[in-house]
Amino acid sequence: MALLCLMTSSALLWMVYNTTVDIHTQDAVGTTLTVAHLVKEAELPLLGNLDIRGVQVVDPQGRVVSATSDLTGGPRLTGASPPPDTTNRVVHACDLPYLSGGCHIVAVQRVYQPDGDWLVYAFRPRPPWYATPGALVFLVLASAALVVLTWHGVSHVVAKTLAPVDHITRKLAEITADGGGMRVPVPENADEIRALAETANRTLARLEDSMEHQRRFASDASHDLRSPITAMRAEVEEAMLAPDETDWREVGDRLLTSLDRLQNIVTDLLTLAKLDAGAPARLGPVDLSELVTAEVARPRTKEVRVSVQPGVVVTGDRLRLARLLTNLLDNAERHAERTVAVIVRRDGEAVLEVLDDGAGIAPEHREMVFRRFTRLDASRNRDAGGTGLGLPIAREIARTHGGTLRIEDSNAGARFVLRMPVRE
Repeated sequence: MALLCLMTSSALLWMVYNTTVDIHTQDAVGTTLTVAHLVKEAELPLLGNLDIRGVQVVDPQGRVVSATSDLTGGPRLTGASPPPDTTNRVVHACDLPYLSGGCHIVAVQRVYQPDGDWLVYAFRPRPPWYATPGALVFLVLASAALVVLTWHGVSHVVAKTLAPVDHITRKLAEITADGGGMRVPVPENADEIRALAETANRTLARLEDSMEHQRRFASDASHDLRSPITAMRAEVEEAMLAPDETDWREVGDRLLTSLDRLQNIVTDLLTLAKLDAGAPARLGPVDLSELVTAEVARPRTKEVRVSVQPGVVVTGDRLRLARLLTNLLDNAERHAERTVAVIVRRDGEAVLEVLDDGAGIAPEHREMVFRRFTRLDASRNRDAGGTGLGLPIAREIARTHGGTLRIEDSNAGARFVLRMPVRE
């Protein structure tokens, strides 16, 4: 606003100055015409008796023959004269004697007489750059008022606009301090700030979910890690009560079982940590048919039936895909009654299915089994040695390969289906 007022005031002062100069020039020209008319009528007046100022009349010999009272007795002030082919001229002259300091507008009028050309001069002060003091004072005061009003108005509007931002900032500070109520206030208006608050709330919601998931994960992990440790401690304490009567080989076997379970949990946790951290994979062509044939060749407690379509090749890390298949086979083996089926086919994409003939999984529990350290009651009763991490690891491996792993409907038992892009 200050810059705008400066530009506007400069333009106005320039216009007023030019207007004032034009008025003074017209006044001087009009005075010379009036006096020239008197000279023409051979009625050269005594200009000192007239109510005008700043006029000199010069005869053909260059003598001042008449002047107004303010210039009486003075010499000719300027030698300016109109061009030969014109009768009048306007010039600007500065520091003229007998006149106040500064510059003046000089109007010259030629009067043709029988004895020669007479010249009539009219002198008017040229206005200063600010035209008149009143105009300058008015513009300065008006500009100052506009700047103050603008400052006040903009400050009020900005403060009102940013008030929701201050509320959001204070709320975020409270969340940072004590973590309570992880939501920021959403203003009623202010679309941009409202969008900011809603985006922040969505981010906080995801953060809160992640923190809750992390707390549950830590709680479940500590519980599952505590179980084998507690079992080993109980075994040792029981053996120490009667060391001479204890079969230490049998105690060692039971301790090794608990250690194996503890090692499996730690290994699975490290695997999940690497997958979550985005550890690089060794990608290359992997034939799912060959991978299944190699994995099912290992001894199993249940019969494994294989139906593979040759040439189903995907791009992936062979070791991780083998871990995925092993986890699915181990899970199916634990819950199957007699047989496990593995199917590999190509249906626009690579499809790997692992089915068992067990009790199956209810539809409402199909996503729950992919949560970490989640084991259904039936699973706990059937297999107390599971870590609850095999299926989450398998799904995470499928995700890192651009695929999906879901439980789909089947006639009997559970049917795990892996779908991945085919390598052309």
